[in-house]
Amino acid sequence: MKKGCILLLAACLLLAGCGQLPSAREMGDMALLRTMGIDVAPGGVTVTGSTGPRAKGIQAEDEPALVLSAARESLSGACLAMQGQSDSYVFFGYVDQLLIGGELAEQGIRPVLDYFARDVELGLGAQLWLVQGAAAGEAVAAGGDEGVDSRLETLRNDSEMGIAALTRTAGEVYTDLLELGSSFVPALSPVGDETAVLTERGYGILRGDALAGFLEGEAAKGLELLAGGPAADILVEELSDQKVSVKITSAHTQSRLEFQGDTPFVLKLTCKVEARLSEYRRRLEQEGLEQLKAGLEAREQARLALAMEQLQALGTDCAGLGAKAGMFHPAKWQAVREDWPEWFGRVPVEIQVEVKIL
Repeated sequence: MKKGCILLLAACLLLAGCGQLPSAREMGDMALLRTMGIDVAPGGVTVTGSTGPRAKGIQAEDEPALVLSAARESLSGACLAMQGQSDSYVFFGYVDQLLIGGELAEQGIRPVLDYFARDVELGLGAQLWLVQGAAAGEAVAAGGDEGVDSRLETLRNDSEMGIAALTRTAGEVYTDLLELGSSFVPALSPVGDETAVLTERGYGILRGDALAGFLEGEAAKGLELLAGGPAADILVEELSDQKVSVKITSAHTQSRLEFQGDTPFVLKLTCKVEARLSEYRRRLEQEGLEQLKAGLEAREQARLALAMEQLQALGTDCAGLGAKAGMFHPAKWQAVREDWPEWFGRVPVEIQVEVKIL
């Protein structure tokens, strides 16, 4: 009986706070950050966070998005400083969108990814974006009272449906950097004056953990083909008697590395594309289908060649083509793996595209 009383007393002390348990908070007393932007600041970094519209009061009416910003010598210091800017407890556990400014990316994003991996509230599941032509803080504030998280969420959903650029999590990029020594991240730019809209700007290419350059336009489409990414794309081909629109529905690229002795001799890429007719005036006969198929293969091959040309110039195999090709010659691949970025920049590339029209 005496032992039971002691246990009960200990439980009461813990519940009273003597055990230093975290105090509970009502959701209305918390500012739940959804988006975080990180930029270089003099002597440190600037962190900008946004909540998106907030429900408050008995009627749960929406209040404008809360945007907080602080600059400190360290990332953890800036996050802590944001606590004093709000009348609510700032909670980082809901951050699922991470934007990094171009200047910070040029210096290297590894410290940011390390922090997200170690922090108890944050994590590597957040979607990662590079901001081109503006600060990440500007991009976070671009949504005005509505916040920018809904726009980023739309881009992510569109990517999953194959109608927008590849989105990538911080964890996926972190893994690439550790395993491949390079990676690619979707890039955005705020466009507009009063209420800016974040628009897609291709992909930022990371070498090591620092920004090496950007791939845009047709080169970005080529990178998507290399990575087996969102294939939804509309191509228009001029045939002899009509104009035909074709929707690309899927794409998959295989790589094979051939050796001459122990030296990489040629990197062969085979891209298989499936397409579906979307607009045409008259039914295509076999000759017309063959002409259309040849035109599509030439277009997609040009995209792949442009992407490879730029990636080789940067020395970044961010699509992991060498690692995938190395599975066919594991022993030889292990011998060149450490020097692969140098080999990748100069090994000849052969590209073959096969289009299947459904």
